[in-house]
Amino acid sequence: MKLATVAFYGSALGLLVVGLRELLTGFEENRCSMTYMFEYPEYRRVALPRRVARLYPAYGLYLYGEGLYAQETRSLKLTGAPVLFLPGNAGSYKQARSLGSVALRKAENIEGGVHLNVFTVDFNEELVALYGGSLRRQTHFLHESIKGILRLYKHLKIPPQSVVLVGHSMGGVVARALFTLPRFNPRLVTLIITQASPHLAPVLALDPYLLDFYSAVREKWLNQANKLRNVTVLSVGGGYRDYQVRSGLTYLPCPPGDPNKLSLVVTAVPRTWVSTDHLSIVWCKELVLATVRAFFDLIDPETRQFTENPERKMAAINHHFVRHPVRILGESLDTSISILDSPEAWSEVNTLRLAYTTPKEGQVRYFLFALSSRQKAYSHFYCRSNNLEMSSWVHGCTQRNASSCVHAVDLSTGTELLPPYKVVVLSLNDLSAFTHLVVSASNLNGKQFSVECEWQRQASQTLSVSVPHVLSFGFTASDATVNSSGLLHTVQLQHFHQVYQAFRITVSSHCRGHRDRLPNVYRMKVAWFREDSLITVSVPSVSEISGMLHMSRPDNVSTVLLELHTAPNCQYKISVRTSLSKVMGQVLRFCGPMVPVYTAVTLLLACRGQLSSILRSSRAVDMSQAVGSGLQPHKISLPVYVVHVLLSYSWFQHVWSILCLPPMDVPPPSFPDGIFHEALVPPEEWPHLLTPLLYILGAAVAFWGSTLLRLLIQFVSLILAPLHRPCVSRDCGTLKLRTQLFIILTLTVVGGTSCGALSVFISSLFHLYRVLRLQMTERYLSHMLNLAPQKHKQAENGAVSPESSSKPKESGGAPLLSECALQDVRDDLQLHLSLSALFMLPVMLSAPSLLHWIRNLRYSTQLDPDPCWPHTVPLAAVYMLLMNCNTLKLSNSKLLSLTARLPLPLAVTMVTFSSLHLYRVTYFLSAALVPLALCSLL
Repeated sequence: MKLATVAFYGSALGLLVVGLRELLTGFEENRCSMTYMFEYPEYRRVALPRRVARLYPAYGLYLYGEGLYAQETRSLKLTGAPVLFLPGNAGSYKQARSLGSVALRKAENIEGGVHLNVFTVDFNEELVALYGGSLRRQTHFLHESIKGILRLYKHLKIPPQSVVLVGHSMGGVVARALFTLPRFNPRLVTLIITQASPHLAPVLALDPYLLDFYSAVREKWLNQANKLRNVTVLSVGGGYRDYQVRSGLTYLPCPPGDPNKLSLVVTAVPRTWVSTDHLSIVWCKELVLATVRAFFDLIDPETRQFTENPERKMAAINHHFVRHPVRILGESLDTSISILDSPEAWSEVNTLRLAYTTPKEGQVRYFLFALSSRQKAYSHFYCRSNNLEMSSWVHGCTQRNASSCVHAVDLSTGTELLPPYKVVVLSLNDLSAFTHLVVSASNLNGKQFSVECEWQRQASQTLSVSVPHVLSFGFTASDATVNSSGLLHTVQLQHFHQVYQAFRITVSSHCRGHRDRLPNVYRMKVAWFREDSLITVSVPSVSEISGMLHMSRPDNVSTVLLELHTAPNCQYKISVRTSLSKVMGQVLRFCGPMVPVYTAVTLLLACRGQLSSILRSSRAVDMSQAVGSGLQPHKISLPVYVVHVLLSYSWFQHVWSILCLPPMDVPPPSFPDGIFHEALVPPEEWPHLLTPLLYILGAAVAFWGSTLLRLLIQFVSLILAPLHRPCVSRDCGTLKLRTQLFIILTLTVVGGTSCGALSVFISSLFHLYRVLRLQMTERYLSHMLNLAPQKHKQAENGAVSPESSSKPKESGGAPLLSECALQDVRDDLQLHLSLSALFMLPVMLSAPSLLHWIRNLRYSTQLDPDPCWPHTVPLAAVYMLLMNCNTLKLSNSKLLSLTARLPLPLAVTMVTFSSLHLYRVTYFLSAALVPLALCSLL
């Protein structure tokens, strides 16, 4: 093994580790508060019809309860509003306890007996994110569960007509799949809230059933959007802490302009403002509170059930999840008010800025700002207050007397809540009907708070910064300085619009004088996706913001804004620098599922190198050398890119269609059109710049993975050696052809009646045993040859009699222990080590279906549907027949020349069609291995 090869792959591994470290740990700490149960949680099973129980024995429906409520609902005579929680991949039905417990506590403080009945579905913790065969069954059981829930309310005078669904992870996808069922009534579900659900595409496409399921759901919601317009859907992504489902995948694929579909990231949710991992999004108290508050605001007090009005549903969702106006939802929007307080309570502000702190004693206080003298020189009025009471505080005066306002209109509806204070920004062009602005600073309860207001020229308080190129690797930075004479500044981050861009944005503040100031808020706003992230800092300070995107810009107009809510008389220095570690983290976040494809390509080309060496010299090369030479981007990436360019021509697309070829796979698009884009080629060119990098990372995984496999085989063979008799033949561990055929037939029957992945796994163990025996033979022969010169030297010195030293030769020992025999065994060992590394890929890709089958053995002994059944016979036959393969048989085979030419075109085809469809990798590997197995026979 050359030192340069080790150094190169060591560097590639280091790059991969940097990206993985950033992906798995490069985010803020978990700032979610835990939800706790005040009483012991109980899950009461809801009986469903016998037909349903017989069809779905592994599933169940439960009602959540605690304490007295659990006792009162023991008879299942319910009067609340039904909510159904759907767990996700490997999720437990008991995850509903956070939502159920908070809903119970909330209902205790509400008059009129309004409450929620929280149900939860047990999907047997199935791995539906990796095995799609159960998704359709889960959807049908969900339909039966909804009908069963509504039957529990038939005794009510006004029973509920629909059930609200809360789906976590794949549970949210199953919720939307309900509408694909032919007999499903869309009126049964009119509100769906999903948490970290990958709506755009599956995280890993490990079987065709998963992709077929997604295609059916997507087609239904796009083609019949008008029929589903009254169904309100909210999708919440977890942010960068969720490395299992990136937030870009949680975007709802729906026609533009649908007002009842909303996608956002939890970092943008008011009163939450935290990132959650894939599990904590279920129990994060801040998000659970927002969800429960929205539910109670959606209940009609007359019917005590959820409203069917789409506008009211979206109003509640916008109130709690998009922009919290620091007022109670449903307050009268008749904003005309009359102010009759005494003249002493009024003060007119003639300066450009107001900074006021209320005294400890309660008082009534109003500030007047004249509009007539400011409308020409200024564009906006900005005001903030850390008084977070739900009250009106900014008004437009339409009629005034000498010192006060007599009649005013409430303008507080535009208020936005930030962590330390509430903010309102008013455009002066919209205030032509008013003479003055009125800001209330009354604290009748004696609670102190601060109010800061100012007139603003928005153009002068906005600056642009061009971000550094992604290939600057952090050596250059874009800097800007803000000499703060205002309370709000906006920085436009130019040329920042792709997901592979990642920056460290440093904001340092320095202030003149030492006095108490309100905290600063730095918020990064993305125009095309609600993925705002913000931090709250004190002044002065040095803060770092991660500049990354969950979704690329879909147009050429929108920009990313850095919004700075600053303190007056302070200077702010902003530095934007490319972060290599964050760039690698983004590459793995978006393109990580493609790395196994390039690992398979590298191992396939390593096998090609072995076959070419055997064809040329009848000898196999060292496995590390073969895998190290598997990195050939000029032979893989270049043809793929040529095909990509040709697909931009209509004539080539026509030929492509005539051949009935599937669309070309490229790195996943990161814009709302999603993974199943109708066009053959997405408009983004950047994925093709990443393919060489992904190839290098995949080759590094193949190189070090095969090295690890070799070490493990050496270790295991050392342990098993005492259990086996020493063998010096290259045919150690082989089987007779009749025995092989019997095992192949047996494995075929086992795969057809139980699980195909089980047959593939067992056949791989047979081949692994052959490799272990070769390793034992190689070690034994090496040891004997090392001892042979010592015995010959001892015979010359008379320590050993010539008769005894000649016995091995007479018994045929010399030919067996010759260096030629050792070399033959070593050649076979290197060949089979390369094959073992390649054989591991189908086993790993079929592992999810095997795990699913094992977990469901008590319900069914056969996996249905089985994504591995097309591979059972070819892979079992290949693994068994190649046990007897050696370099001598291959070198004498008439098919070797043709077989050695197959891996390269198959590798190119694999990259073309398997980058987003991992299950196709097994098909291409089978196409390369079947001719190789025939070489061992012919």
